[in-house]
Amino acid sequence: MNCNIIKRILSRLFRDRLCLPLLVTLALNSITYNVSRVWTGGRFHFDFTTAVDRAIPVLPWTTLIYLASFLFWIINYTIGIMQNSDKAYHFLSSDIFAKFCCLIIFTLLPTTNIRPEITGTGIFDKLLMFVYSVDAADNLLPSIHCLTSHFCCIAVRKNDSIPMWYKVFSHIFAVMIYISTLTTRQHVLVDVIAGVLLAEIAYHLTARTGFADFYKRIYDKGRERNV
Repeated sequence: MNCNIIKRILSRLFRDRLCLPLLVTLALNSITYNVSRVWTGGRFHFDFTTAVDRAIPVLPWTTLIYLASFLFWIINYTIGIMQNSDKAYHFLSSDIFAKFCCLIIFTLLPTTNIRPEITGTGIFDKLLMFVYSVDAADNLLPSIHCLTSHFCCIAVRKNDSIPMWYKVFSHIFAVMIYISTLTTRQHVLVDVIAGVLLAEIAYHLTARTGFADFYKRIYDKGRERNV
C-alpha cells in the first residue's frame, strides 16, 4: 500500500466523516465478544459439536490462515468504506446490526466446545496453543470470525472498482478461513453456517427495512450540528 493510497483512504474517512462510524464498528466488535462474558461466565454453555466436527482433522498449520484473517478484514473493510457514501453506510450498518444480533445470541445461548490436546512441538502446534491461550472457548455461535470474513466478500462482490481477480480471491480466502476455524477447533460447523447466514441476512435486512438509511441519517444530523 503506497502513500497515495493511504492519503486517499484518510481523505475519504475525514471528508465523509466515516471515522466515527468505523470506530463504532470496531468498538462494538470488542464489546460483543468480550462484555457478554460478564453475565454468561457462570452459566451453562451449550456444545454443538457433531460427529462431522469430530471427523474433521486438526491441522495446526491452518492457524496461519486463521490469523491471516485479521489482515484480510483490514483490507476489505477499508474497501467497503471506500465505496460511495450510501454503500459505505449500508455496509457499516449491516455490520453493526449483525454484531448486535451476536450479542443477543451470546447472551441467550452461551456456547463452548472441547478443544483437543495439542501434543506436537512444531511451530504451528505452538502457534495453535498460543491462540487457545488468548481466546477462550466461548461465544462461538455464530462465529464472528466467519461473519466478519463474509462481510469482506460483501464489501467487494458488487463493487465495480474492484478487479474480478480480487473478488474471486476474497471469496476463496473467506472459504479458507471458514475451514480454518474448523481445522483449528476454534468453531464447529453450525457456528460457521450461522456466521455466514447472519452476515447475509443483516446485509439484506438493513436495506429492506431502511435501517441503513436511518444509520446514515444519525451521523448526518450529528455532522450538521457540528457545522
